Amino acid sequence: MTMLTHPTTARNILQYESDSQKLMLVWARKLPKIDLHRHLEGSLRLQTLAEIAMEHGIDLPSYDVEQLRPYVQVTDDYPDFHRFLEKFKLLRRFYTSKEAVQRITQEALLDAVADNIRYLELRFNPVALSRAQSFSLGDVVSWVTEAAAESQKHNDIRTCLILQIGREESLHVAEEIVDLGIAFHGPLVRGIDLAGDELNYPARRFEKPFQRARAAGLHVTVHAGEASGAASVYDAVTLLGAERIGHGIRAVENSEVVQLLYRRKIALEVCPTSNFQTGAVPGLTVHPLIDLFGLRLRVTINTDDPSVSDTTLSDEYLVAIKAIGLPRRLIFRALRNAIEAAFIPDEEREGLRARFREELAGCPEALEEFL
Repeated sequence: MTMLTHPTTARNILQYESDSQKLMLVWARKLPKIDLHRHLEGSLRLQTLAEIAMEHGIDLPSYDVEQLRPYVQVTDDYPDFHRFLEKFKLLRRFYTSKEAVQRITQEALLDAVADNIRYLELRFNPVALSRAQSFSLGDVVSWVTEAAAESQKHNDIRTCLILQIGREESLHVAEEIVDLGIAFHGPLVRGIDLAGDELNYPARRFEKPFQRARAAGLHVTVHAGEASGAASVYDAVTLLGAERIGHGIRAVENSEVVQLLYRRKIALEVCPTSNFQTGAVPGLTVHPLIDLFGLRLRVTINTDDPSVSDTTLSDEYLVAIKAIGLPRRLIFRALRNAIEAAFIPDEEREGLRARFREELAGCPEALEEFL
């Protein structure tokens, strides 16, 4: 097992130098996958970022991708939640036109396809995407939805979208985002999310907008138990009606919260590299991923912000196995959990199960979970 307490990227953690590491990467890349927790704003290709900046005259520290990397990607930063979020201040300057928003959306889906992701839930904050040029929130949601729909027509991937509310936003803005979620609710837009600073912006103030979203049929996921403790997870479930928890790793700090998650079959959207880089865990060898599986919780494995963290879902699987020590068979448990927790109708869920059952039929480690 790799002993690491200093922040770095998945590729630096794994290095892929030995033959066994390279074979494991080939294995991981070939697997059909599901990512339930990926942010559009954290999925920009660095080359695209540089090209948009040059096209629109955006002043950058450098237009060279390698020199730009430390400004938008975690490299050797000390692990810190707020330092991690600082990367987005620059990233959110690049939603400069409808074309830019749609290009970034389509490329995010193409990158998922390249990693053999069959089902992707992509979340985005309409406010963050609108601020660069003061676009209306409705326009931004429409552009992302159009781009995702078009990309699905030409690629082997099913995508759902989640509208994200920032904890620092006013209740008026939260209600507006819920209104948009309801207006666009359909095969693509499936739910809402709450994200941001758990410590200074508690969930309680958003209880009414989330209640209205649930009543309209929107699914609910909430970032909690990452920068704050188990009480934040409890509030997300009991006050906001969360069906899934973004990260949620600190739920292990309270047995009653663990039991609540178990009884209600609340899925955890765990993102190992991100948890390391934000300081949610002091090192990967003490990441509670294995404990969460041992507690029989619905654990899933995801990327969070692939560009910021310089990772793919294949990398995350290998971080889980090689750095955290997760038995390889539990990757398939995570996939099964993701199917059960996906924000899709039950008839579509059965189709997704059947597809994974077929694609994994030749994999002995998947038999217990899928056959």
